[in-house]
Amino acid sequence: MSGIAIVGLDCAFPGAPDAEAYWELLMRGGESVGEVPPQRWEADELPDSVPESARAGINRGGFVAGADGFDNDFFALSPREAAAMDPQQRLLLQCAWRALEDSGQAPGALAGTDTGVFIGVMGGEWGRLRMGDPSRVTPQLGAGSAAGMTANRISYHLNLTGPSLAVDTACSSSLVAVHLAANALLAGECDTALAGGVNLVLTPALGLMYSQLGLGSPDGRCKPFSADADGIGRSDGLGLVVLRRLEDAVADGQRIYAVIRGSAVNQDGRSNGVTAPNRWSQQKVLEAAYRRAGVTADKITFVEAHGTGTALGDAIECAALGGVHAVPREKTCAVGSVKGNIGHTEGAAGIAGLIKVALALHHRIVPASRHADRENAQLRLAERGLRLLKSPMRLPAGEILAGVSSIGMGGTNAHMVLAGPPRTPRRAARPAGETEPVGVFTVTGDTPDALRRNLADQAEAFARRPRGGAASLGFSSNRVKTGLPYRFAVAARDTTELAERLRQAAAHGIDASTPAHRSWTRPVVAFVYTGQGTQYPAMTAGLYRDSAAYRHFLGEADAALTRHTGRSARESILRGDEAGYDAGDAQTALFAVGYALTRTLGELGVRPAAVLGHSLGEYAAAVAAGVLDLPQAAELVAARARLMRNLPAGGGMLAVGAGPEALAELLAAEPTLALAAVNSPADTVISGPLDALDRAAAQLAGRGLRTRRLDVARAFHSPLMTPVATGLRELADGLRPAAPRLPMASTRYGRLLHDEPLDAAYWAGQATEPVLFGAALTALATEVAPTHLVEIGPRPTLLPLARRAGLAPGTEHLHPVPGPEADGRQLAELVATLYRAGLDPEWAALYPAEYRTVERLRPYVFSSENRYWSRRDDRAVTPAAPVERPVAPVPAPVAAPAPAADDPVLAAVIEAVVTVGLYQPDRIVPATRFYEDLGFDSVMIMQLKDVVQEALPHLGEVSIRQLLPALRTVGSLADFLRELALARVS
Repeated sequence: MSGIAIVGLDCAFPGAPDAEAYWELLMRGGESVGEVPPQRWEADELPDSVPESARAGINRGGFVAGADGFDNDFFALSPREAAAMDPQQRLLLQCAWRALEDSGQAPGALAGTDTGVFIGVMGGEWGRLRMGDPSRVTPQLGAGSAAGMTANRISYHLNLTGPSLAVDTACSSSLVAVHLAANALLAGECDTALAGGVNLVLTPALGLMYSQLGLGSPDGRCKPFSADADGIGRSDGLGLVVLRRLEDAVADGQRIYAVIRGSAVNQDGRSNGVTAPNRWSQQKVLEAAYRRAGVTADKITFVEAHGTGTALGDAIECAALGGVHAVPREKTCAVGSVKGNIGHTEGAAGIAGLIKVALALHHRIVPASRHADRENAQLRLAERGLRLLKSPMRLPAGEILAGVSSIGMGGTNAHMVLAGPPRTPRRAARPAGETEPVGVFTVTGDTPDALRRNLADQAEAFARRPRGGAASLGFSSNRVKTGLPYRFAVAARDTTELAERLRQAAAHGIDASTPAHRSWTRPVVAFVYTGQGTQYPAMTAGLYRDSAAYRHFLGEADAALTRHTGRSARESILRGDEAGYDAGDAQTALFAVGYALTRTLGELGVRPAAVLGHSLGEYAAAVAAGVLDLPQAAELVAARARLMRNLPAGGGMLAVGAGPEALAELLAAEPTLALAAVNSPADTVISGPLDALDRAAAQLAGRGLRTRRLDVARAFHSPLMTPVATGLRELADGLRPAAPRLPMASTRYGRLLHDEPLDAAYWAGQATEPVLFGAALTALATEVAPTHLVEIGPRPTLLPLARRAGLAPGTEHLHPVPGPEADGRQLAELVATLYRAGLDPEWAALYPAEYRTVERLRPYVFSSENRYWSRRDDRAVTPAAPVERPVAPVPAPVAAPAPAADDPVLAAVIEAVVTVGLYQPDRIVPATRFYEDLGFDSVMIMQLKDVVQEALPHLGEVSIRQLLPALRTVGSLADFLRELALARVS
C-alpha cells in the first residue's frame, strides 16, 4: 500500500460557501460570476487609460460572499489584530478548522503534533493596500500582511509544530503546496498535513495587467476550451485538504476521498517569455507525474486541466495533453476545467481543481464541463485522445485514475495523479426486527451562542436526511465535535429523534433541561451499590442485549462465581420467568450485576472517586476500590449465598418510616428483633422472625408510622445470621485484602474507612450488624464532595432514599439501568450527562465495532457577526465594525467603562486593554483572561505596559519581567499594580 490519502477537505468559492455547495454547483453546471462588490473597489476607480471594452471584464469576477466576516473570538484574536490581518489569513484559519473536522478528528487533538501546513498564495494585494502609508504601519499590520503568515497563523493558532510554509508559484501555487506536503509526508517530516491555497481579489491591478497582456476576458468569465474563449476572469477562492500516508489513514479508519498516487513539478526554463506557457515543459510534467505514479497515460480516465480560457493557453495545454494522451486507448480521456464555473482563482486554482477531482472520485461521477457545448475545433481534442464532457460521466466499477494540472504564470507547472479511495467492506445490514444501537451525539462551541448556532445547523442537516440510525453519527461527533468549552450531548437511536432533540436544545438554549455549560473541572462521581431486595426477573436484559461491554463483564463475573456455585448467575439474571430468586441466587446475581456495571462504566471512562456499598453491595464496592479482586469477592459472595440458602426459613425485614430512637422501646419489648439498617434519620429497617415482625407492624401502624415488608426471605443483619458470620469468618480466615485505592465509605462503620482491614472479621460482622447507610453517605458527601451519585444495581432504591432524606445535597443522581424497561439508552444518557458536566468519556466502548466509522458531519459554523474590512480610505468599513487605527507607538486611549470608575487602577487596566485590543469596553471585566480570552501576545503586552505606565505615572517604570506573572486576568493585573504602588510609596 502506498500513496497519500485525502482524508478531509473544506473550501469556499464564488457561489459555494462550503464543499457541499461546491459539489452542487459543479453538478448543476452553475456559474458564479458577477459584478465586483463595492467593498473591493468602485467601478469608476479604473484609470482613464483603460479601454471601455476592458472595463466590464475588470469590474466583474467571482467573489466569495462574506469574505469580511471573521470569528476572531474563536481564535482569541483581538479586534485590532483581526482588522489588521489579510482577510486571506482570516478565512484560512476557519477553513483549516473545518477541514480537520472533515478528516474525522477534533482539531484540538492535533495540538503539539508535527502536523504540517503548506499554503499556496499568489501576490500580496492586502499588504500593498495597507503598508504603503508609513503613518499607518503597526506591528499587527506588518504580521497581518506577510504572505508567509498564511501558513504560520494556522500552525500557531492550532499549535501545530510540523513544517509550515507559504508557496508562491503564481497560479500553480496551491497544487505545488499539495505536492510539497505529500513529499513531506513520504519523507516522514510530518504525519498529517494541511495543504491548499487562497486567493482574494482586492484590487483591479492584476485584472489591468491581464487586460494589457491581452489575456483579460471582456465579460469577466473563463470559457475553457470553448470556441467562445476570450480570456481570464478573476475570482476569489480558498480550499484545504488534509493529507495522510495511505497506510496510516486506513489503519485509523479515516474516510478517504481519493489517493494521490504521484505528482511532479517542473519549470519552463528560458522559453519564449517569462509569462508565456511552454508546451514541452507541460508535457514533461505530465510524463513525470505518470511515471512517479506508476501508471501509463491510457489508464487516466479524466484530467482536470488548468484551462484558463485564453486562446494561447488552451491551445498549448491541449497540445501538451495530446502529446501524452494521444495513444491507443479504449476511450478518449475526458478533460475539463472548473474555471468555467467559478473563474480563475489564481493562487487557489490548483486546489479548486484538486478538490473537484477528489469529490468526483468520491461520488464516482465527473461533472460536465461548462461551455463544452461550443467546443473549440482548433484544439483538435478528438485526434489528441481528449473530449469535453457535455453531461456528467458516471465512473465504472474498479480503480479510476485522474489527473490535475496547474500552470503558473512564470513557468512553474504541476501535475498530480489521483486514484479513487480503496474499497472498504460494507457494514452488514442489521437483521429485521433488531433495533439500532443508541449513540450519543456531541456538539461543542466556544460560546453559548456558538453552541446554539451549531446545534441548529446540525439539526437542520439531520432533518433533511432520510430516517436512519444515529450510532455512527454519534461516534463521528465524539471524534470531531468535541474539545470546545461549551458542551452538549444527547442520546438518540435514529436521525429523526436526533434532529428533534438538537432542535429543541437550540431553541431553548442553555437551561436545566439542556445543561450545556462551560465545565472548568471534571465531575466527581461516587458509586453507591444496592443490596439485596432489588432483584427482578430478567433484570438488565435490555442492557445485556445492547451493550457488548456489559455482556463481556457479566460473563467474567459469571465465570468467577460458577467455579464456586456450579450454577450460572448469568442465566438466573436473564431468565424472564416469575420463579424469582432464592436467598442464594439473588446474592450472586446482584453481585454479578454490580461488578459488570462497574466495569462497563469504567470502559466508558466513568470511574468513581469514591464508593459505598449497602449490605451485599459492599462486595462489589470493595472490588471497585481495589480491596478485593474478582476471584476473592466471588468466593466470598458464593459462600455467603450458600450459607444463607442453608438457613431455616421464617425470617424477614420491615422498613419503618422513623428513626432508630423511635423504635428503641419496641426493640426492647421484642428481643428477637434487631435493628438491621439505618438508611436515614427517618428510614429504618428492623429484622427478625416473621411473627415478631407482624406484631411490630401492627404496633407501629397504631402509632401512625409507615411500614413496609421487604421482599426478602431471611432476617438479614440480625442475630439469625450468626451461622453465616461464623462460616464467613472461617472461609475468609486467610484473606489478605489490599488497602483501598480510593475512598470507600463503610456501611458497617457509618464512615469512610481509614486503616481498618476488610478481613474475615469485617465480613463476618458485616453480615449481622446494622447497615449504617445514612451515616456512611453523609460522611462520603462531606469528605469527597461528589458532584454525581451513580447507583449501581438493577433499579434505583438508594438514590430515591437519599433524595427524600436530603443526604448528599447538591449532587446529581444517575442510574445506568433504572428498572425493567432499561436498555442501552439509559447508559448512553448517563454518559451524555457526565460529558456535559466535563467528563471526557472513552467513547468507543459505547458502540458496536461495526458502528465505529466516521461519517461526514456538517462543519463548524463560525460567527459572522464581526466584520473586518478596510480599504485604503476606510470608506467601505461597516459603521459598527472595528476600524484599524494608527499605533504610534501605542494606540490612542479609549475611555474606561463606568463599572470600574470607583477603582482607578482597575479602570486604568481596563482602559489599557480596550485601547490595545480595540475591544468593546463592556466585554472587559476583572475575570477576563489575557491569553485565553483576549489572545494577548508579546507585542500586545509591550503595548499594554506602555499604556498602563502612561495612565498610572505614579508607578514609575514597570518591567515586562515584573508584569508577566500578573497577566492572568484583568483583575490579577490590577491587584499587582495596586500592591506595587503601595510598595513604592512605602
